[in-house]
This record gives sequence, structure tokens and C-alpha cells, in this order.
Amino acid sequence: MSPAEEQKSLPLPERWPRASKFALSACAAAVAELVTFPLDLTKTRLQVQGEAAVGRRVPHRGMLRTAAGIVREEGLPKLWQGATPAIYRHIVYSGVRMVAYEHLRDSVLGRAEDERFPFWKAVVGGMSAGAIGQFFASPADLVKVQMQMEGKRKLEGKPLRFRGVHHAFMKILSEGGMRGLWAGWVPNVQRAALVNMGDLTTYDSVKHFLLLNTSLVDNSITHSVASACSGLVAAILGTPADVVKTRIMNQPRDCQGRGLLYKSSVDCLTQTVQGEGFMSLYKGFIPTWMRMAPWSLVFWLTYEQIRRISGVSSF
Repeated sequence: MSPAEEQKSLPLPERWPRASKFALSACAAAVAELVTFPLDLTKTRLQVQGEAAVGRRVPHRGMLRTAAGIVREEGLPKLWQGATPAIYRHIVYSGVRMVAYEHLRDSVLGRAEDERFPFWKAVVGGMSAGAIGQFFASPADLVKVQMQMEGKRKLEGKPLRFRGVHHAFMKILSEGGMRGLWAGWVPNVQRAALVNMGDLTTYDSVKHFLLLNTSLVDNSITHSVASACSGLVAAILGTPADVVKTRIMNQPRDCQGRGLLYKSSVDCLTQTVQGEGFMSLYKGFIPTWMRMAPWSLVFWLTYEQIRRISGVSSF
């Protein structure tokens, strides 16, 4: 058998390892996103609630009252408003970050001789992979955030900005050009780097620590413990940057695509802390954590099982 024929006879994951891992992680992320999306919508509404820069205050609601208000005032299906661009975003984001992290871990940074992966390397790998993945996914994230606010705009008597996902992309592109699609990408990438330092780094480190130092084996119990830790750490590290990202992405813009409320992520951070206090950076922390915890659990369990079924080695 010739080398070409032998290559064709190999299973798909072995012939196209990176493409296969991209597809598997995208599938797992889509499942996790659909299950936990209502918490993401609630978190987004909480983060812009009471925004000092808009010049007027609205009554503050907690997580449960915000979610109940969305259902009562806008209807139950609105809890999934913006889910389509969110899934688009995660197909790109999760696919790229998972492939990038494994490549950095196994080829660029390299494991130790005993297969251990030093924590500092895991931190570098996690932050780099998250930043790369989020940069490519930033346009879809921008559309998701703005569509999540459409129901609120309707209740406030403001005209709706978009008729759908495609219209949102085209409108943003026509008003701000290619640069407009990457509005808010800096805090977005900063947040993704921090979140993945919590998510990828924590999951990988905790999982392999448990496998090397306890009697646990590579199964769903180990995956669940590691994912619970990763969700908590990711929420703690990522919430302040997420608040800044959401506000920058949701702000109105001029005809050149420049923000009217904030000049930069630093300006948004400064205005938020000065106008609302430091703890305003943790607005939406509870739904963020309540979303990240089940999101991590669903994603990692699904991802590990899909890899096993597809013949790909465990993460």
C-alpha cells in the first residue's frame, strides 16, 4: 500500500486532527451555549443596568427579578434572543481556542518528560489561546450583545436596530466598516484571556493533578470536579472585563463608528468605578458564575465524551 493510500485509510481524526478537534469542540460549545444562554442574557442586562454614562438611572433589579421581568415584559422566547450569533461566536471561539491550546501545550511550550505541564506554561497557553480565539470571534460577539439589548430598547420606546442576525452584521458593517465589526475587541480579548486563564488553565491543571496524585481515573467524575473549579475561577477573573466589554459593545456610535459614551476600555473602567463604585465591576457575577459553572460542566463532559466516541485521545 502506497503512503497516499495508507493516509486515506486512516480514520478522519488521524488524517485531519486539528480540523476534527475544531469540529468536536464547536459541537460541544453549541450544546453548552443553548442550555445556559438565558443566564447569559440576564447577565448582560444586569451589566448595563444603572449605567452612569447614559445620564439617567433605572430601578435596580437582582438576577431573579431581571430574568422574571424579561419573561413577563418580553415573553419567554426572549430569554434566547441573540442565541444564534452566540452559537456562531462559540463555533469560532471554542474551536480556535481549543485547537490553539493543545497546539501550544503539545508542540510550542511542550510538556515535561513525565508528561506534566507546568502551571506557568498552562497560564501562558490558556491566555494566548483565549485571546486568539476571541479575536476571530469578536464580530459575532458584538452582534450577540447588541441583539440581547433589543427587547429592552423596545420597552423603552426606542426603535429596534436589527431585523435579524444577517441584518445586524450588514448594518454594523455599513455604518462602521470592517473596523466596526471589531468594536470593543480590546476588552473582549482581555476578558477572553482572563477567562481562559481560569477555564482552560484550571481545567487542565486540576484534571491532570487529580490523575497524577489521587486514585481518580480519567472519567466523568474527574471531568466534573475539574470543570467545577474552572467555572468558578473563570467567573472571578473574567467578570470585570466582561462588564467593560458589554458596555463598550452596547454603547451608541457616531457615523465613523466611534463610541459616544466611552473613548476606550480604560475610560469605561474609570467611569464605571467613579460613577458606580468598584463592586459595579462585578455586576452580573452571580449569573455569570451560575452560567459558567453549568457551561463548563456541559462543555467539558460533552467534549471529552465526543472525543472518546470519535477516537480522539482525552484532552
